[in-house]
Amino acid sequence: MRVVIVTESFPPDVNGVAHCALQTARHLVDRGHAPLVVAPAPAPGNKPDASAPCPVVHVPSLPLPGYPQVRVALPSRRLAAALIEHRADVVHLASPFILGVRGMAAAAKLGIPAVAVYQTDLAGYARTYVGAGEAAAWRRIRSVHSAADRTLAPSSASQQDLEAHGVPRVRLWPRGVDTVRFRPDLRDEALRRELAPDGEVIVGYVGRLAPEKQVELLAGACGLEGVKVVIVGDGPSQAHLTEALPGAVFLGRRTGSDLARIFASLDVFAHTGPFETFCQTVQEAMASGVPVIAPAAGGPLDLVDHGRTGFLVPPRDGDAVRDAVATLATDRGLRTAFGATARATVAGRTWAAVGDQLIAHYEDVLAHRRAVVTA
Repeated sequence: MRVVIVTESFPPDVNGVAHCALQTARHLVDRGHAPLVVAPAPAPGNKPDASAPCPVVHVPSLPLPGYPQVRVALPSRRLAAALIEHRADVVHLASPFILGVRGMAAAAKLGIPAVAVYQTDLAGYARTYVGAGEAAAWRRIRSVHSAADRTLAPSSASQQDLEAHGVPRVRLWPRGVDTVRFRPDLRDEALRRELAPDGEVIVGYVGRLAPEKQVELLAGACGLEGVKVVIVGDGPSQAHLTEALPGAVFLGRRTGSDLARIFASLDVFAHTGPFETFCQTVQEAMASGVPVIAPAAGGPLDLVDHGRTGFLVPPRDGDAVRDAVATLATDRGLRTAFGATARATVAGRTWAAVGDQLIAHYEDVLAHRRAVVTA
């Protein structure tokens, strides 16, 4: 099968869309298919990922105003040319917003089936960044995804949101996790002594430092005796958060084996953002054998088994986050039990398993197209 993956982000970018697109390309190659990636060009000075498993076509891009880590694709003929030259059987649209919309239009013009993967809560971002525009965001989401042969939602909450707002042909497709890379035996006592020299319980957050993530909700945890908060990531909110989270350790952006070692060295993982369509870092923490605290909203509802692998707390409730941290910080046995159950829970959620589910979605869409043509 010849697949063109049109993605709004790709490594060297570090985010959920880029990571999922990379894992998808890898799996397609592993299964003998022929993927091609079309993505915005990285920022000047950032070299394209040399480890990409397939060819990558970069289209010109500009930084998003106010958030230069995000690149926005400019109009380019390279996209349609890539679909034609690759002789695509199916177009995979990863979190279509700007480049993906053009990819959808090009696929429709060429008569190529398109599968759209919903990954970004644009309506939630509209509320966060502009205080309005949620209805307009849903109109755009509905318009883009209604043109696809199938939309894949990463969680049951996302699927329900899409269907409630009139998006047709929605199916569930979760995300995988690398249980070999993220594993409990990477726990590093030397690193723990460096991060928490007085033997504190280490509570970590991993992700973008941006307003929608609401990392400042960890302020209460920073005030707990015997707790050290560790923040991994970068973004436009970093300066604000260094003031809002007194005593927290900021490690900046970490990747690869370094990130896996940090995950395994945590005692508790806390995610605070209420707009997650999935929340990959929750799965990575669980694979690392770490109990999780997350909002009872969006993707974490499918991932965290409240009272067995961690705690789900009311969204935007800093006191609830603090209290959940305090409960786990004072009970080593509970942390151990939750962490072991978390690891067991995600053991079968490999990228290979969910990648095969994705290929089955492609095959269903292609079969439906053939049936319509021959009817």
